[in-house]
Amino acid sequence: MPENNFTRLVSVLHVSDFDEAVEWYAKWLGRKPDITPGKGIAEWQLVENALIQVSVAPDPSLAGKSFVACCVRDIETQRLVCQNAGVTVSEIQDLGFIKLAQLSDPAGNTVMFVQEM
Repeated sequence: MPENNFTRLVSVLHVSDFDEAVEWYAKWLGRKPDITPGKGIAEWQLVENALIQVSVAPDPSLAGKSFVACCVRDIETQRLVCQNAGVTVSEIQDLGFIKLAQLSDPAGNTVMFVQEM
């Protein structure tokens, strides 16, 4: 792959209730935010140079309309982590080339876990 100018990836999920969202994400991620760079913004680094940012929507109509796909090594394990944290997650779908499961945060944003086959 040719070199490019990109340094990291940030997936922004807009919410209306910041405290509720931080609590919900902390539950299944297993920790509080890694950083809170500003009022109404929380970030969790998932892997090197890739993170999820939860932030209060600048326009309330934007809350709950975001989507992020998190690639995982073992989708069954990730599903159990969520269930054990009290977070509802869908059944695993096997599409032959990937397996996936998804959940929705309290604002309605979609988080999808994807395991490549």
